[in-house]
Amino acid sequence: MSRAKGVTEATEVTDADFATEVIGAELPVLVEFTADWCPPCRQMAPVLSALAAEQGGRLKVVRLDVDANPATTHAYKVLSMPTFMVFRDGEPLRSMVGARPKRRLLEELGEVI
Repeated sequence: MSRAKGVTEATEVTDADFATEVIGAELPVLVEFTADWCPPCRQMAPVLSALAAEQGGRLKVVRLDVDANPATTHAYKVLSMPTFMVFRDGEPLRSMVGARPKRRLLEELGEVI
């Protein structure tokens, strides 16, 4: 269920390409650990799409399906959905759990992007 990679949408990442797409990224990366069965995750989809469109030159926005990608999910000890992690230079800098409005998400990202 991979989506087209574009600046107007969060890119889907997997266990197989997480190292390339997130760890090796030049820009800071916001990763949403998500699941199809998670209503707050679905609620965040338009927020992340807007964020990807608005911050495309400063921030990469990706989504990782926890059910389809257990290795990465376990590696970062993600237990709740949605969990947002910000990576810069391959390192996780910040973790945030739960849906939030775009304004609050931008405030929380302000110190890392």
